[in-house]
Formats: sequence, structure tokens, C-alpha cells
Amino acid sequence: MAERKRRKLKLLAETINLDEKKATEEEESLKLQTWADLPVELLELILCHLTLEDNVRASAVCRRWHKVAVTVRVVNQSPWLMYFPKYGSLYEFYDPAERKTYSLELPELQGSRACYTKDGWLLLYRPRNHGVFFFNPFNRHMIKLPRFELTYQMVAFSDAPTSDLCVVFTIKHISPTVVAISTCRPGDSEWTTVNHQNRLPFVSSIWNKMVFCSGMFYCLSLTGWLGVYDPLLRAWSVLHVPPPRCPENFFAKNWWKGKFMAEHDGDILVIYTCNTETPIIFKLDHSEMVWEEMQTLNGVTLFASFLSSHSRTELPGSMRNVVYFSKVRFFGKRCISYSVDDRRYYPRKECHDWGEQDPFENIWIEPPRDASLN
Repeated sequence: MAERKRRKLKLLAETINLDEKKATEEEESLKLQTWADLPVELLELILCHLTLEDNVRASAVCRRWHKVAVTVRVVNQSPWLMYFPKYGSLYEFYDPAERKTYSLELPELQGSRACYTKDGWLLLYRPRNHGVFFFNPFNRHMIKLPRFELTYQMVAFSDAPTSDLCVVFTIKHISPTVVAISTCRPGDSEWTTVNHQNRLPFVSSIWNKMVFCSGMFYCLSLTGWLGVYDPLLRAWSVLHVPPPRCPENFFAKNWWKGKFMAEHDGDILVIYTCNTETPIIFKLDHSEMVWEEMQTLNGVTLFASFLSSHSRTELPGSMRNVVYFSKVRFFGKRCISYSVDDRRYYPRKECHDWGEQDPFENIWIEPPRDASLN
């Protein structure tokens, strides 16, 4: 009896010693853990809030931190959506990354409408006196161009007006087989207009889309034909590329108003949207001269608006592979977007009938580097 009791006491003592040893080992293990052992999810949450400089410093801690830091690193800023008021001179700027709205009083812009944006500069037109001018809303610099009547045609420019390479381009059809192309550079005393023959029909309208890419102006017509203008050679042609093929139900009321074009890294991208239908994104295959439907954006983010559309890379993870449209819901708190990965709109069921929107209501513009107007 006494022997059994001694064995039980010995076993209990060994169990207690074993538990104490295990607890000590766990405590020592916790003491040995460093910041490098943080869970990946927690690391991402911390590093995504760092500035670019701090992100680079954090990536030097260890290989594990470097891998996480690179995946959440934000090198580029997203463009802001600039709203043109119907009355007054108070202009609003919506930042889709921060979901914040800023305001600026810009009396210089009263009576004008936006035509195009690039590198933080606006190209504007005053219908009352045919005035055409560049304006940077963030430093309030203005550069005037010679007066020119812009009726139902779109306008684009190649570079910031402070660059010697800047060319302003607009096109208007005279007949289905003849177009008048007008160009101007900052400092010119007048516009230069030359008529060009088309081998294929090309009709200009305010629903045409323009983009400057790899030294050329690309112009997508209402019916989907793509024209190209070389400003150095002053040469114009309509490419023998059949228009992007869309589902039959795309050809509904106002379908042409939900069409956008952007460029990215030398590629021409076209987005077709129509009511509740899933947007279709095409890329021009220059070698085969066909439109190729894209199943992924490979990390690129597109910002689509009637007047000009933009592309960005290396934005926050949740903004990648997404198309942001020029419409904000929920009292100015959220942009309508479409995730290519998730194959759905955000907010859910927030697709948009583009026929309801004034094409000159807003435009995407590159913000200042400090990303603050306060």
C-alpha cells in the first residue's frame, strides 16, 4: 500500500516537472521570437500603411519582410476624379485610394469645359469665345493656345504643355472618306488643319476616344474603327483591324457611351460596358492586327472616363486588376469599380447606365505628389 502511494507521488512529481519544463521551453521560445516572426497577415497589415521610403527600409530587415513589403508596396498614386460644377467655381476632387474628397476654388475655369488630361494638366475649351487653354489646377499655371472652334470632336495632347514635344490633336470628318486633322503646339500663333483621305469610313463624334501612345495618336470611332495619326510625319490612316466583337445585347440604347480607351506600356486597351453585362476588355495585337479579349489585367488598374482614361501599376493590392469608373456612390464615399479577378462590380449590382451621365461632368487627373489639398 505504501509502495503504491510512493509510485503515485513519484509519477505526479515527474508530471509536474515535465509541465514546468515545457512551460519554460515555451517561454524561452517566445523570448527568442523577433519581429521577423510576425504572421504574414499581420505584416501585410502593418507594411501597407508605410510610406514608400519606410517600405523600402522595412524590406531590408530580412528575406521574409522583403517578400511581404514588395507585395504591398505602393509606388504610384491613383488619379483623382475632378468634378466640374454646373454653377460657381468650387471644384471637387475625389481620391479613390483614400476615399476622400478635396475642394478648390478655381474661378479661372468658369465657363469652360474639360477636353483631356495628362500629367496633371487639363486641356479646356470655352464655347462662348472658342478659347482653348491648358491649366494645372494644383499650381494654377495657365498656358493659352490660339482660338479654335471645337464643335462635336474630341481633343487630346501628347505631353505636358511645358514640354517641347507637346502636340494638341483633334479630328473632324468632312465626309465618310475625308477627315480634317488640326494640330497646334504651345507658342504657335494658329492651328494647322490638313484634310486626309480615308480608305475605310471614319466618323468623328464626341463619343470617339483618343489616346497618345508610342508617339502616335490613336482615335477609336463611334463604330469601333481605329485611326492612327503620326504627328511627326503628319500621316493619317485607318487600321485594317475589325472593330472589337461584342455580344449582341451590347448593342442596346446608349451602348456606345460605355466605351473607353486607355494605353499601358505601349498597348492600346479598350473597355466595353453595357448596363448589367460584364465589361469586356480588349488589347490591340499589333502583330496580328486583331483585338484580343483580356482575361486578366496582370496587376494593372484602369481609370475610365468619357474624356480620358488612365492606367496605373503598383497601387495598393485591393486596387489591382480593377477598372474604376467615373461615378461615385454612397454620398461620395465609393467609386463604382469592376474587379476582373472577382468578375463582379463593387459595390454589388452598382453597374451604371452611361447614358444618364453628362460626359463633361468629370475627368480623371493626376494629383500632386503630396496628395493633399488641405
